[in-house]
Amino acid sequence: MTPQALSARAKATGRRLGFDLVAVGPADPPEHGAAFEAWLDAGYAGTMGYLERGRAKRLDPRRVLAGARSVVACALNYHQGDGGPDHVARYARGADYHAVMEPRLRALLADLEAAAPGVTGRVYVDTGPVLERELAGRAGLGWVGKNTMLLHPGLGSYFFIGVVLTTAELAFDAPLPDRCGTCTRCLEACPTGAFVGPYVLDARRCISYLTIEHRGPIPLELREGVGTLAFGCDVCQAVCPWNRQAPLTAEAAFLARELPGLTELVTLTEADYRVRLKESPLRRARRRGLGRNAAVALGNAGDRGAGSALTQALADPEPEVRRHAAWALGRLGGPAARVALGAARDREADPDVREEIAAALAALEGDGRGSDGDRRDA
Repeated sequence: MTPQALSARAKATGRRLGFDLVAVGPADPPEHGAAFEAWLDAGYAGTMGYLERGRAKRLDPRRVLAGARSVVACALNYHQGDGGPDHVARYARGADYHAVMEPRLRALLADLEAAAPGVTGRVYVDTGPVLERELAGRAGLGWVGKNTMLLHPGLGSYFFIGVVLTTAELAFDAPLPDRCGTCTRCLEACPTGAFVGPYVLDARRCISYLTIEHRGPIPLELREGVGTLAFGCDVCQAVCPWNRQAPLTAEAAFLARELPGLTELVTLTEADYRVRLKESPLRRARRRGLGRNAAVALGNAGDRGAGSALTQALADPEPEVRRHAAWALGRLGGPAARVALGAARDREADPDVREEIAAALAALEGDGRGSDGDRRDA
């Protein structure tokens, strides 16, 4: 088959498999490789060490697949609209997208291999050392917006990206021009000020990074900015004009399912975690991460009805959950919070958690919220 015919076949197969968009581009080194390296060197990747370890491969797809010529980039819409659990990012409200995307990408690759004997390839859904967003953008699947998300004029940005890296010679599509214009809504809306500037995200301040990828305590100065989010963030997408008319997904697997609320997440046991979050993207944060995140969200929500759950979390086996529960109780205030923190201080052996408890108690005593539940000067 000619490159044009093979490319047309790949697109038709991709659409038949359920992808919303399919585009084809070259498997050359990324055009913005230098910018990626500068981003890594600046430390903006935070603790995501796998990005550094795979640096060389990400800078040349042919280091991943010898003889790679083409990339088939596929988009699958996950936008469910409003009404889902608002403490979880939209992309994670349904089934794990890896389980939905990967079998289809493998089927697409198998069809290519059948049509062009001798062709080989690999498939990726943020699971390997390739810059999917860069490759997909160059193929014409969208342009990289100022919020660093891939944007398409018809889909907005609520879609997953998957790529087939192949040795097949395909006809390429033209990339789309940047259509962000002078708009800076995404940059201005970020609750934690994670954007260094247009097109540059400091992951260390990003709520999605802090609640999913980051292990360890959430920095004190960023906790209030996390708001009531427990897994991921959609703020920079929600304010994007290109998402105003974003179509709803036709993929049933991505429809919002019933997920644990904040008080359940902060007290979730390991056994319940495995059952309640089976096949959910939330498992990426692990149980201790979800408990940590839920504690921060409850502290920011300001609902003293959550005091009982946070008090229970002060006895969690994970130190990270205990220390963030202490911070949250310090935010809520009230006599019950002070009693719970005092009891936890007396039994706590971990020095970092004890320090967090002491800080929470000091805050309560300093502004009077540990006695009558209100500020003395209120």
